[in-house]
Amino acid sequence: MSERISIIGDGQMGLVLADVLVHRGLPVTLWGPFPEIVEHLHQSRENPDRMPGFRLDEAVSVTADPAEAFLGCTLAVNAIPSQFIGKVWSQVAGGLPEGCSIVSVAKGVENGTLRRPSEVLRDTVANAGPICALSGPTIATELAAHQPALMVAASPDAAVADRVQDCFDVPWLRIYTSRDLLGVELAGACKNVIALAAGMCDGLELGDNAKSAVLARGLAEITRLGLAMGADADTFQGIAGVGDLATTCFSPHGRNRSCGEAIGRGESLTAYQARTDSVVEGVATSRSVMALAEQFGVEMPIAEAVHAVLFEDLSPRDGVERLMHRQSGTE
Repeated sequence: MSERISIIGDGQMGLVLADVLVHRGLPVTLWGPFPEIVEHLHQSRENPDRMPGFRLDEAVSVTADPAEAFLGCTLAVNAIPSQFIGKVWSQVAGGLPEGCSIVSVAKGVENGTLRRPSEVLRDTVANAGPICALSGPTIATELAAHQPALMVAASPDAAVADRVQDCFDVPWLRIYTSRDLLGVELAGACKNVIALAAGMCDGLELGDNAKSAVLARGLAEITRLGLAMGADADTFQGIAGVGDLATTCFSPHGRNRSCGEAIGRGESLTAYQARTDSVVEGVATSRSVMALAEQFGVEMPIAEAVHAVLFEDLSPRDGVERLMHRQSGTE
């Protein structure tokens, strides 16, 4: 089957995945929701605010016209952040061919509804085929430089996961498949919240011991929630789980870690968000994770501390003190 891919979202991941697909030899259309930004990208093939130094291949068709988003499309990619998927896709959903599958790279949980990206897409795009999540430790600037990376294509429909694996098969990107859509999406969402805590450790200059402890205990929290919700335990020990978590907690390019670091140094969340063009998915997702933890009766002290720092005026240092004074137990 000859594939033609439409990418909805012109942020970092949309851009680098378009690059991957072009190198795979597939025709690609990239659609963005902001006409002025899309027109600049169409003319210059660059978006210095999102990806400085990156140039989009001339072979990628770029448009802001919803009528052109899915022309000839056989597989669609969602690269819209989690909190905006429903709003943005409602603009273009009518053009998606009947039964066309969607691959989502968003990592979050919608506030209020507590829907994962695949669930928002399923509810918004009634005529879509099986949904797949594509996730893993993928810093966009490294993908743009064609540095080696691994991802997981997760879908209950094995044939769709296999198609995604084939489409994104380039020398610098290795794709594994999984049937655990729930676990892969949940791991990708929750790791952003834990990365905020890791960044706060950096901002407070607490050292690598503390940050590694946040990673390890954060993984335990994510796994507990995942198991309570019905996910596969092995998912959290793999690429989309501990692999993605480690990268997000330690990479200087990670948005969530960087946001946490700024807050740890004393900057307010409002001030940080005002000076960045990037969506920090973990901020909004921390609200959803707390709601899920309450719903499923799961204890998540690190995520709870992050939420309190972001939204309840707890200082990062007091948040650490709260965690260190918890009663010790068995691992």
